[in-house]
Amino acid sequence: MLVIGGGPAGSTVSALLAARGIDVLLVEKDRHPRFHIGESLLPRNIPILRRLGLEDRLASIGVLKRGADFSVPDGSRHIVFNFSDAMRPDEPTAFQVRRSEFDHMLIDNAEKSGVRVFQETRLDDLEIHDDGVTAQVTGPDGTASVVAADWVVDATGRDSFLSRKLALKRRDPRHASAAVFGHFDGVERRLGDEAGNISIYWFDQGWFWVIPLRDGCTSVGMVCYPRYLKDRRGGLEDLFRETVVRTPGLAERMRNATARDGVQGTGNFSYRSTQMTGNRFFLVGDAYAFIDPVFSSGVYLAMQGAEYAAEAIEACLADPKSAPRYQRRYERRVKRGLRVFSWFIYRFTSPAFRSLFTQPTNKFSLRAAVISVLSGDVYGRTPLWSRLMLFRAIYWFTSLVLWRRGGAYRGRLAEHEARFN
Repeated sequence: MLVIGGGPAGSTVSALLAARGIDVLLVEKDRHPRFHIGESLLPRNIPILRRLGLEDRLASIGVLKRGADFSVPDGSRHIVFNFSDAMRPDEPTAFQVRRSEFDHMLIDNAEKSGVRVFQETRLDDLEIHDDGVTAQVTGPDGTASVVAADWVVDATGRDSFLSRKLALKRRDPRHASAAVFGHFDGVERRLGDEAGNISIYWFDQGWFWVIPLRDGCTSVGMVCYPRYLKDRRGGLEDLFRETVVRTPGLAERMRNATARDGVQGTGNFSYRSTQMTGNRFFLVGDAYAFIDPVFSSGVYLAMQGAEYAAEAIEACLADPKSAPRYQRRYERRVKRGLRVFSWFIYRFTSPAFRSLFTQPTNKFSLRAAVISVLSGDVYGRTPLWSRLMLFRAIYWFTSLVLWRRGGAYRGRLAEHEARFN
């Protein structure tokens, strides 16, 4: 088995396959530890890490996260969604992590599990045949070689090696966004049990995340419409700081903040591939799709998808003739979680959504159902469908009410909803 990419998806699927007695070669272009954004985990990450035997090590590198908070537009207060209030709160906490440490932990665990790990190794080309795959790779010393395997797992993240090669990758037309982010010292934290929470702040063109990390460091990122970046007059850091100043609540928390290494940006980054599996291949995690990071879903979707992929690959190897059936099951399972997260994400910046999140109700257990989604409980473990359908109905009703209030709301709603219909 060949796995390309040593992030959370690749390291997880590799370790799980090796534990099943399958010979795995993992090829990673970089050398861990290395910087990566996406530092907030969800409670449903924890059982996967527990099965990998990494729960204690995770606690040693992370900041305990009990929930998420969302600030009202004027910054005067924030609404806390505690994971302990989910419908099935068996995992009431998660962690904030430096991805350099987290990803290093995962790939180290894969190697200790018996995976042959080759870092700083570039994948030059890949050919898929009826009876297997061959890959041309170049090692850190410049030596080229050919690798043969029965199957390949593409876990190359946003590089999407195989998706690009097979022309499967498509920009998501329903959600165009860009991000500017960095690590900062001196950002004020919430008090008490809220100190480790992720904080979300809306502004007219998007939203900010604030993620507390160890050693006084805080990850702060701005997700916005791509045009907001294109229309700027100064540099990225100028735009970032100007937007912080105009965002009540966040401006106060960052009044003494200093950037560790400046800020960096990434362009329009939401996409999906037209296939998740095919002859001799699986796409896992961001190699298949990437959606807006507002609900901290990226690492969880990658690792849960990796678990599902490991189950399917083991079945494919044992019963090759039934491989398409196992692949279809893998696709159905992965897409189920993506659908739930995507509905929320596509509407996150709409006025109606902001209103519902800053004035939450627990009638009919709606708040508990939403917290279950925030926890990552999106794969059918808990019966949420009826409550989520009710939440959607309330969303559309709220949208209609705001529409009727007049021009300012009407223009913003029309602009927003046109992107999704």
